[in-house]
Amino acid sequence: MQKIAVADLRSQIASLERGAGRQRDEAVLPLGVAPIDRHLPGGGLTLGAVHELAGGGPEVEQGAAPALFAAGLLARRPGPVLWILGKHDLFSAGLAQAGLDPARLVLVQARQNALQAMEEGLRHPDLAGVVCELEGKLDLVASRRLQLAAEASDVLGLVLRRSRRFNDPALIAPSAASTRWRITGVPSPPPLAHAPEGAGVGRPLWHLELLRCRGAEPASWIVEGCNAQGHLALAPHMANRPAAAAPLRRRAG
Repeated sequence: MQKIAVADLRSQIASLERGAGRQRDEAVLPLGVAPIDRHLPGGGLTLGAVHELAGGGPEVEQGAAPALFAAGLLARRPGPVLWILGKHDLFSAGLAQAGLDPARLVLVQARQNALQAMEEGLRHPDLAGVVCELEGKLDLVASRRLQLAAEASDVLGLVLRRSRRFNDPALIAPSAASTRWRITGVPSPPPLAHAPEGAGVGRPLWHLELLRCRGAEPASWIVEGCNAQGHLALAPHMANRPAAAAPLRRRAG
């Protein structure tokens, strides 16, 4: 009898962790890169969930690569996008190059109440997603509130973490977010593969790191940045590796 009671209790706790009434086969948004989607539970980013994005090194302050990553994801989702600004430096032309039409944006300036604004936005099921630029901490209580709001609507929640310190401990503090990513720009290849000495800049390359994920190990990939349709691609030198090769594993940050 005691074993049955413990099993029932564990089942109830698991149900609460997923959200009341949620199913195990949750809807996902594939990243469109086979090795990454195979690595992620369900084959992509879980919808109705919150995900953390941040830059690496000095890029953590301006957050350009994470913003473009978010734009590419939301470009492939129907509906308006609520974007909660932290600073007045969002470059709409850059978002358009990553596939996200600026006309779809609903911009909100809410530096003091950014998380509250995000929670309200996540409750609206007609939104494609909510992006919140956040400078400062995201604790377990606040992130759990966001997660519950997202679960109720199946909206994609993206917290774009920014900081003036590349090693800010707030960026690695525990949270209830489903995944935590770090996106760092790396040197781009020449525009013509057959003429490596040619001048110019090719498609942007990112070091895409999955630092934490429920149900998956940390891992990293080198990818080409989002194109005009919001799609990523594995960098050519990575795509040509043997199929059996595994992605580089890293410790969670």
